[in-house]
Amino acid sequence: MSNVEKVSIALTPEMLAVVREAVESGEYASNSEVMREALRDWKRRRTLETKEIEELRRIWDEGLASGPGRFADMAAIKAEARRRLVAAQDTETTRA
Repeated sequence: MSNVEKVSIALTPEMLAVVREAVESGEYASNSEVMREALRDWKRRRTLETKEIEELRRIWDEGLASGPGRFADMAAIKAEARRRLVAAQDTETTRA
């Protein structure tokens, strides 16, 4: 590592025990290695979450741009959902 800065962090006893166990088991060479991997995973997860949010926004905008919905209100949506549920249950009963 070319440019490394030492920092101090505070961990709960439980977290510290997990870090120490990982090093003592040989899974990691040092506490720093455990923390670097944890930070890489955290960074990767944040990147994925950002992409997922962007995708949801895109889908939302696409839905709004597609025009008005088929149902007039929430009561109509619920009625359709109930109709589909009953139809699915009837199909399931017929198969059994």
